[in-house]
Amino acid sequence: MSEALALSGELTIYRAAELKAELLAAAALGESPVLDLAEVSEIDTAGVQLLLLAQREAAARGAALTLTRPSAAVREVFALLELEAHLHTGGASA
Repeated sequence: MSEALALSGELTIYRAAELKAELLAAAALGESPVLDLAEVSEIDTAGVQLLLLAQREAAARGAALTLTRPSAAVREVFALLELEAHLHTGGASA
Protein backbone atom coordinates (compact mmCIF):
# COMPACT_ATOMS: atom_id res chain seq x y z
CA MET A 1 0.00 0.00 0.00
CA SER A 2 1.13 3.52 -0.64
CA GLU A 3 1.38 6.20 2.03
CA ALA A 4 -2.03 7.18 3.36
CA LEU A 5 -3.62 10.60 3.12
CA ALA A 6 -5.11 11.21 6.57
CA LEU A 7 -8.41 13.04 6.73
CA SER A 8 -9.53 14.69 9.95
CA GLY A 9 -12.44 16.62 11.34
CA GLU A 10 -15.76 16.84 9.57
CA LEU A 11 -16.36 15.20 6.22
CA THR A 12 -19.68 16.92 5.59
CA ILE A 13 -21.51 19.07 3.08
CA TYR A 14 -19.88 22.12 4.67
CA ARG A 15 -16.42 20.92 3.58
CA ALA A 16 -17.36 18.96 0.44
CA ALA A 17 -16.21 21.57 -2.08
CA GLU A 18 -12.99 22.17 -0.13
CA LEU A 19 -12.13 18.46 0.04
CA LYS A 20 -13.21 17.33 -3.43
CA ALA A 21 -10.02 18.37 -5.24
CA GLU A 22 -7.84 16.90 -2.47
CA LEU A 23 -9.67 13.56 -2.54
CA LEU A 24 -9.58 13.32 -6.32
CA ALA A 25 -5.87 14.13 -6.29
CA ALA A 26 -5.35 11.37 -3.71
CA ALA A 27 -7.27 8.95 -5.93
CA ALA A 28 -4.79 9.71 -8.71
CA LEU A 29 -1.72 8.84 -6.60
CA GLY A 30 0.04 5.59 -7.36
CA GLU A 31 -1.47 2.20 -8.00
CA SER A 32 -3.07 1.78 -4.59
CA PRO A 33 -3.94 5.11 -2.95
CA VAL A 34 -5.07 5.01 0.69
CA LEU A 35 -7.30 7.35 2.69
CA ASP A 36 -6.93 7.11 6.48
CA LEU A 37 -10.28 7.95 8.11
CA ALA A 38 -9.30 7.44 11.76
CA GLU A 39 -9.63 11.13 12.66
CA VAL A 40 -12.91 11.85 10.86
CA SER A 41 -15.21 13.13 13.61
CA GLU A 42 -18.38 13.49 11.55
CA ILE A 43 -19.54 12.36 8.12
CA ASP A 44 -22.76 12.86 6.19
CA THR A 45 -24.01 11.70 2.81
CA ALA A 46 -22.01 14.41 1.03
CA GLY A 47 -18.86 13.00 2.63
CA VAL A 48 -19.84 9.46 1.68
CA GLN A 49 -20.44 10.60 -1.92
CA LEU A 50 -16.96 12.16 -2.03
CA LEU A 51 -15.30 8.98 -0.78
CA LEU A 52 -17.20 6.81 -3.26
CA LEU A 53 -16.39 9.27 -6.08
CA ALA A 54 -12.70 9.03 -5.20
CA GLN A 55 -12.91 5.22 -5.27
CA ARG A 56 -14.68 5.33 -8.64
CA GLU A 57 -12.08 7.72 -10.09
CA ALA A 58 -9.24 5.49 -8.91
CA ALA A 59 -10.97 2.43 -10.39
CA ALA A 60 -11.36 4.25 -13.72
CA ARG A 61 -7.55 4.43 -13.91
CA GLY A 62 -7.15 0.82 -12.86
CA ALA A 63 -6.23 1.56 -9.24
CA ALA A 64 -7.90 0.54 -6.00
CA LEU A 65 -8.39 3.35 -3.50
CA THR A 66 -8.53 1.95 0.03
CA LEU A 67 -10.56 3.57 2.80
CA THR A 68 -8.75 2.49 5.95
CA ARG A 69 -8.97 2.89 9.74
CA PRO A 70 -12.54 4.22 9.69
CA SER A 71 -13.53 6.15 12.80
CA ALA A 72 -16.64 5.19 14.74
CA ALA A 73 -18.53 7.97 12.94
CA VAL A 74 -17.51 6.63 9.53
CA ARG A 75 -18.32 3.03 10.44
CA GLU A 76 -21.74 4.05 11.78
CA VAL A 77 -22.76 5.93 8.63
CA PHE A 78 -21.40 3.29 6.26
CA ALA A 79 -23.28 0.60 8.23
CA LEU A 80 -26.48 2.65 8.13
CA LEU A 81 -26.14 2.97 4.35
CA GLU A 82 -25.07 -0.68 3.98
CA LEU A 83 -21.75 0.33 2.42
CA GLU A 84 -19.38 -1.51 4.77
CA ALA A 85 -17.85 -3.40 1.85
CA HIS A 86 -16.15 -0.14 0.80
CA LEU A 87 -14.16 0.04 4.06
CA HIS A 88 -10.94 -1.73 4.99
CA THR A 89 -11.36 -2.23 8.75
CA GLY A 90 -8.22 -4.19 9.50
CA GLY A 91 -6.84 -1.23 11.47
CA ALA A 92 -10.14 0.28 12.61
CA SER A 93 -9.94 2.83 15.39
CA ALA A 94 -12.35 2.99 18.29
